[in-house]
Formats: sequence, structure tokens, C-alpha cells
Amino acid sequence: MSVKNKEIIMPSLSLTRDTQKAKEYFENKVAFTTGPVEVSHLLEKKASDIHVVDVRYAEDYVKGHVPGAVNLPPSEWGGDVSKKLDKNKINMLYCYSQVCHLAAKAAVKLASMGYAVMEMDGGFKAWTEHKLKVE
Repeated sequence: MSVKNKEIIMPSLSLTRDTQKAKEYFENKVAFTTGPVEVSHLLEKKASDIHVVDVRYAEDYVKGHVPGAVNLPPSEWGGDVSKKLDKNKINMLYCYSQVCHLAAKAAVKLASMGYAVMEMDGGFKAWTEHKLKVE
């Protein structure tokens, strides 16, 4: 059977040639995301303006997390987060992996509450793949 006769199931893609939207998207991506190696360097320099937040579920956090990270699982996003977050710092959020959207969802929620947020690309999986220190 040729490919022509097979049904091809693809996720719906929103293809665009809108260069202005592309420019805005990538400016925002650069402004609000960074990689695990960069986060590691910031932690090594003891950057005082960064606060690392693990938004994975508590049972995964206790198995290992980025050094110094506090755990803020989804069940706590609606409560008093002021004990775990800092409005005077950039709260660097991460979740499980590149395909996990917990950090992005938390970022939307927390930014709407007045917290400065960024997302670590690739999540904890990328952190461990780079063989960075784990607590």
C-alpha cells in the first residue's frame, strides 16, 4: 500500500508566516526561559536574584531535585504561596521534561499573582542529562 492510500494522522499544526508574531514569540522565549547549564552556573555563583522552584509532585521532588529548590506542587498553586516564593527574586520554575507543561502553567498562575517567573527548559530530565548536581 502506498503512502498516498494510507491515512496519516498528524497533530494539528498552526503554521504561520507571520514574522511579527515569530519575532515576539522568540523575544519572549529568550526573556523567560533558560537552560539547565545556565541555571547551574547561576547557582554556583550564588546569584542572589534567583529562587529555584520545583513544580513537580512532592513524591518526585523527594527522590531528587535541583540543589536549593523548593517544592511547589500543583495542589499548592491556589493557596498561600508566599512562604515558598519570593516577590523580590526571579522564581526559576521547572517540571519533569521538555514535554511537561506544569512549569508553564505555574508560571501563568504565579505571574498573575505578581511573581517574577522564568522557566528552565527541559525540566529535571534535562538537568540530570547534563549530569548536574542533585539533592
